[in-house]
Amino acid sequence: MTKKPGKNKPLIRSYKITGYELMLTEVAALLESARHASVRATNAIMTATYWEIGRRIVEFEQGGGARAEYGKELLSQLSADLTAKFGRGFSVDNLETMRLFYRAYSSLRIENATASSPVKSETVSRKFISADFANRFPLPWSHYVLLVRRTRTSEARTFYEAEALRGGWSVRQLERQISTQFYERTALSRNKAAMLKKGSKPLPEDAVIPEEEIKDPFVLEFLGLKDEYSENDLEEALIFKLETFLLELGGDFAFVGRQRRLRIGDEWYRVDLLFYHRRLRCLVIIDLKLGKFTHADAGQMHIYLNYAREHWTHPNENPPVGLILCAQKDYAVAHYALEGLPNKVLAAEYRTALPDEKTLVAEIEKTRRMLEIGGILRGK
Repeated sequence: MTKKPGKNKPLIRSYKITGYELMLTEVAALLESARHASVRATNAIMTATYWEIGRRIVEFEQGGGARAEYGKELLSQLSADLTAKFGRGFSVDNLETMRLFYRAYSSLRIENATASSPVKSETVSRKFISADFANRFPLPWSHYVLLVRRTRTSEARTFYEAEALRGGWSVRQLERQISTQFYERTALSRNKAAMLKKGSKPLPEDAVIPEEEIKDPFVLEFLGLKDEYSENDLEEALIFKLETFLLELGGDFAFVGRQRRLRIGDEWYRVDLLFYHRRLRCLVIIDLKLGKFTHADAGQMHIYLNYAREHWTHPNENPPVGLILCAQKDYAVAHYALEGLPNKVLAAEYRTALPDEKTLVAEIEKTRRMLEIGGILRGK
């Protein structure tokens, strides 16, 4: 008697069906894609739902149902009732985050529609969150919790949201960038004016240049280096913390190698770190310096770039760029040492501790006022 295959066991055949393996692979990929899409859609709908909960809390307060002095009591009562009905996830802190979330994104509107009659409304009772509105929250809820809890201005929140989307940041990466004041440091870079006047959506005619893609300064507090360390210690620490270093460099950097050897004449040389930048479409050579930047550092990098352009660069790539990462830089020396070179060489400082926040904020406001006086921000 032939034994039938078990209920959950695949049917084993003694012959192969032409094209079956390809079809199976495609079906499996389709199911995996559908599962991921389902998870993303569910997360987006829940995030939009939290926005709607926050909206109802705010509108109830504004309507006089709960004045300011009773706000905490309102959240406590709502937390107890929702927890009893739906379980965990509705603590007072979470409800307050939803309230902040709505206030931060209160300019958005929900489209409430049924199959028969679409209706747009800001205040009518809604029984579901439309997929169209849910798609306006492309990040996971955990990211928005950080954005509304940890950022102080709408400009900073918009900046972090855009960068998290562009770079595919995890919540841990977003937390690190906010904690190390990435927005303020970017605004304090040599291109702070360009960053403040540039719109969130780049224009097709905007040229991508190394000066705008490479930061200055870098903050390497994640390395945990003590007061005394060697260049080798610095390099080892950067490689050990490569994922975080790539995050500090920027989302378009890709690691190629370290201590890449090159022979020039009878001498052997090594470049400390070698990266590739996707938008610039070129290699980026990084030379690490513990001390102050000197003109000799520029000459050495010039040699590296000439060699890399001739031997390491592919036909469809742009000429390589050199980045001298130093502990201290005199801007006048850097200007005269680097200006006019046939190769693009940049010098940037690194710091192993976070910059002073008050100084950063003051510099941003100073730059913004200068731009407004110059008319750069007129019309925005």
